[in-house]
Amino acid sequence: MAPLAEALVVGAGPAGLMAAEELAKAGVRTIVCEARPSVARKFLMAGKSGLNVTRDEPREAFVSRYDAPQLRPILAGFGPDEVQQWCRDLGQEIFTGSSGRVFPVAMKASPLLRAWLQRLVSLRVEIRTRWRWSGFAAAGLRFATPEGDRVLTPDATVLALGGASWQRLGSDGAWVPWLREKGVAISDWKPANMGFRIDWSQRMAAFFGQPVKGVALLVGDRRERGEFVISSRGIEGGGIYAVSRDLREGATLALDLLPDLTEDQVAARLARMKPAESTANRLRKLGLGKVQAALVMEWSRDAPLARLKRLPVPLAGPRPLDEAISVAGGVRWDALTPDLELRALPGVFACGEMLDWEAPTGGYLLTACWASGRWAGQRAAARITTA
Repeated sequence: MAPLAEALVVGAGPAGLMAAEELAKAGVRTIVCEARPSVARKFLMAGKSGLNVTRDEPREAFVSRYDAPQLRPILAGFGPDEVQQWCRDLGQEIFTGSSGRVFPVAMKASPLLRAWLQRLVSLRVEIRTRWRWSGFAAAGLRFATPEGDRVLTPDATVLALGGASWQRLGSDGAWVPWLREKGVAISDWKPANMGFRIDWSQRMAAFFGQPVKGVALLVGDRRERGEFVISSRGIEGGGIYAVSRDLREGATLALDLLPDLTEDQVAARLARMKPAESTANRLRKLGLGKVQAALVMEWSRDAPLARLKRLPVPLAGPRPLDEAISVAGGVRWDALTPDLELRALPGVFACGEMLDWEAPTGGYLLTACWASGRWAGQRAAARITTA
């Protein structure tokens, strides 16, 4: 049977490839255009340290991690359970870690991507690399290709262009002015799941690259157990990412370096120590490691024993947008129909990180990209098949 029509997907990351899969399953001839020489570069980079595909937790708890209620119906159709089954259907066994994070047994992204691309080939999805979208033409979308400029005029288009972080991997946000010119409302970018700058003294250089473990991060009324890493640029890592949105919006950060002890217990232990003991010995006897002790002396040298339960962290602002794991901002929800179709551009859908939503790391980002790509692909296919 001949394909029903032609659909175009712009961007070959997780959201775009998922949209292409759904379009092709509906019998629509599907072309994917990717600006880079290969597909899913950010996906592969994320998988180098262990591909966290989703989080195994009750659905309501999972959905509550997102700041956009519009994602609820989208995630209801493709949430943690569906992601896990989708991986298994691609021949990738998975396991759940102690934190609830779900990983492929292979840990890396490349085996999953290879199996996925084989499926897309079997569905006759055509992927064109080095095809960079360069804006709208009178009749369609213009692309810069190795053979020169080309214009495509599909029956439906799904844009899956990413956000504006990790530009070297393809998410450069170049599409923003083109959509704004067409009347699409777009919120300005903000870094999300990012590190923060610290103006270190020279004595901290010896600790760059070392983790800080066994602490609680205090942000307003929130108290989060977590760890982070000290770098020459500041602090970063899972514990910081978990509170990064509040910190970006102006909240202050403090550390409880002895989260398993009360203030009275700390005071009692200090009282039992010899008066002549050095500060370094006292910190060691309290159970602080060398890194934690260095932070005390860095940020509370005038009163090193008085702030162990609430050590103020002098943040100097978030790290640059391009270094962020993800972004906030993008295509506003009021610019979209519930089908993720752009109100200003009928027949053009958007999905993935280019939409205005934010979530923590830990499988939430990737699940929402897959889920929104699936949703947009299905709705684009329905638009074609019912036209």
